[in-house]
Amino acid sequence: MIEKTLSIDYLEYSSLDELSEEDRALVETAREAMSGSYSPYSNFRVGAALRLEDGTVIKGANQENAAYPSGLCAERVAMFAASANHPDKAFDTLAIIAADHGVICESPATPCGSCRQVMAEYERKFNRPLKIILAGEKRLYKFWKVKDILPFVFDSLKV
Repeated sequence: MIEKTLSIDYLEYSSLDELSEEDRALVETAREAMSGSYSPYSNFRVGAALRLEDGTVIKGANQENAAYPSGLCAERVAMFAASANHPDKAFDTLAIIAADHGVICESPATPCGSCRQVMAEYERKFNRPLKIILAGEKRLYKFWKVKDILPFVFDSLKV
């Protein structure tokens, strides 16, 4: 047996003001995207904003459905829309923010496993890291690549 340690590098910010202007604008766009959330069952609104390599920003918001789990997370809404409408443009940075019953969460909401796997797929497709910003009211995290939030990515299908 070999004991190993896994560590990741990320930045933690205590306010939006600490982010670069470009990243701050992306988080604000994610916040605006929450207005498109359809979440009558959970009242948990999530907004995502995905910046492409050319600066184009695509918004996404979570979509719920009475026939659970037929809904879709904000992150995947944004990524799938970007891929469908801009199939040859690499993803650069994805910002995510959430509100519970109309109040922005103090700590960042983290993506589900399905969203993390989809992020990894697009990172592999474009052969470049996808930066992720998880924003909360009192704390924000910035990760440099998907493997920082999904270290053992499913990648047995080699392309």
